[in-house]
Amino acid sequence: MTFDWRAERVAVTGGAGFLGQRVCHVLAERGLPAEQMFVPRQRDYDLTELAAVERMYDDARPTMVIHLAAQVGGIGANRLHPGRFFYASMAMGLHLIETARIRGLRKFVQVGTVCAYPKFAPVPFKESDLWNGYPEETNAPYGVAKKALFVMLDAYRREYGLASAAVLPVNLYGPGDNFDPESSHVIPALIRKCEDARLADAPSISAWGTGSASREFLYVDDAARGIVAAAERMDEPDPINLGTGQEISIRDLTYLIAKLCGYRGEVAWDPSKPDGQPRRCLDTAKAEKLLGWRAVEPFEEGLKNTIQWWRDHRKS
Repeated sequence: MTFDWRAERVAVTGGAGFLGQRVCHVLAERGLPAEQMFVPRQRDYDLTELAAVERMYDDARPTMVIHLAAQVGGIGANRLHPGRFFYASMAMGLHLIETARIRGLRKFVQVGTVCAYPKFAPVPFKESDLWNGYPEETNAPYGVAKKALFVMLDAYRREYGLASAAVLPVNLYGPGDNFDPESSHVIPALIRKCEDARLADAPSISAWGTGSASREFLYVDDAARGIVAAAERMDEPDPINLGTGQEISIRDLTYLIAKLCGYRGEVAWDPSKPDGQPRRCLDTAKAEKLLGWRAVEPFEEGLKNTIQWWRDHRKS
């Protein structure tokens, strides 16, 4: 299937972020001219405010919006800011989608989250199980808000004819990830702990929970290709998983990262901290069938790239 990006004007919300920069890179590779790509910066456009969203549409004049912007974080950040995470996700999505309808946008691409799945969904998670239960409590406000936007897009497709695409990436990682200890996800948090401990010759590091929970991780470049493929191929907001179909326990992940970092100390598990959702692993057959997409980055190679990026950038 061919898609002429030269005929589009694309606003990429969150385009200056970890995932957004990769999406913009893929769009450029696919032929979208730089002058037809618009990346609204948070300092200029608070997308939780309707007036700012309308001004962004005025300035960008897009035919398509790829909506990546979000306030996100790991378990700790979700526990501290459940209200803010819910509000920001809902407000941005509501204003962006409604204004897209009013302006006659050709297509809206919504990026969701694996946190939308029920806490005890059968593994691997299939898109058909998305509504069969409540999400894991720690991530529920963020996950429910993102899932509600899929419903909004479905309603707008049926009533107003707004074409859209909806994807559900699993946990992302890669060079350029967020390494802030207050808000980072598990892979950058563990890399930073192991690297700091290695440099300080510390005897041990602490790790949240029991290590029994499992997660699946998707390299950021693979995710970007999947999102662009959905933008090219989908006109219906039928949720599509983006993942690798492979899971690893947090315990095994921790020891693997320690080994790759060259850290030889002990790991002290803190069971007073939550494990989060017991398991996360996606069925990705739908993405392969509808998008012609599959993840290609080997996990250990992706981890090595991420560790090296942090070593090169940790001082800055």
